[in-house]
Amino acid sequence: MNTALITGCSSGYGLATVRHFHAQGWQVIATMRQPCTALFPASAGIRVLPLDVTDADSIARALDAAGPIDVLVNNAGLGLFGAFEATPMATVRDIFETNTFGTMAMCQAAIPRFRERRTGTIVNVTSSATLAPFPLVAAYTASKTAIEGFTESLALELAEFGVRAKLIEPGYCPDTRFADNGAARMQGLITEPYAPFAGKVFAGFSQLDATTRPDEVAEAVWQAANDTSGRLRFAAGADAVALAKYPC
Repeated sequence: MNTALITGCSSGYGLATVRHFHAQGWQVIATMRQPCTALFPASAGIRVLPLDVTDADSIARALDAAGPIDVLVNNAGLGLFGAFEATPMATVRDIFETNTFGTMAMCQAAIPRFRERRTGTIVNVTSSATLAPFPLVAAYTASKTAIEGFTESLALELAEFGVRAKLIEPGYCPDTRFADNGAARMQGLITEPYAPFAGKVFAGFSQLDATTRPDEVAEAVWQAANDTSGRLRFAAGADAVALAKYPC
């Protein structure tokens, strides 16, 4: 039976992905900073472990506790809306610590295990913000775009050992806690000069004809985890698929 370790499983895409893999009969290691077993059905097929992707010791403990895994899904991430000029560099660094360096650290810790077994798949979750420019998400987009280039290169160097690397590019998903989880760090980032423009941007998001559901992202992760071709990118959600076909 195959085993997947998924980061950032307390809500949104991670939570949906755990449920999807479990429904397909996989063993799932669901990880999050503050473990909560109540989020998942009681099952021997789901183990919940603490994991902070910004802490090297936490990563090592989680991977040791997980044992051999077949797929690593790097889903943990922080969101950020705001005018870049109003965003403290400390906040920018926080975003990169989780979205970029946290993903890289997870990969670096898991790769030797995959390489020695000459099998395994890494699935890195980025964003449709890497497919087309969006305003008020400059720092967030930068953190995710870095992972796009990182994974492109990683896929080439790991192929020699039978290890695959894939990218998931989800669209805009109103059903996630993207804004709620980042409310504190986003406080005051829409300053008075940007307020009218931000109002138009937020109104536009509320009127989108096509958005993304968490289950669509989970399905894309599932497809990527099982894909044995050289395909690298998997857009998830109608809006992301459209952007991937017709980028701005």
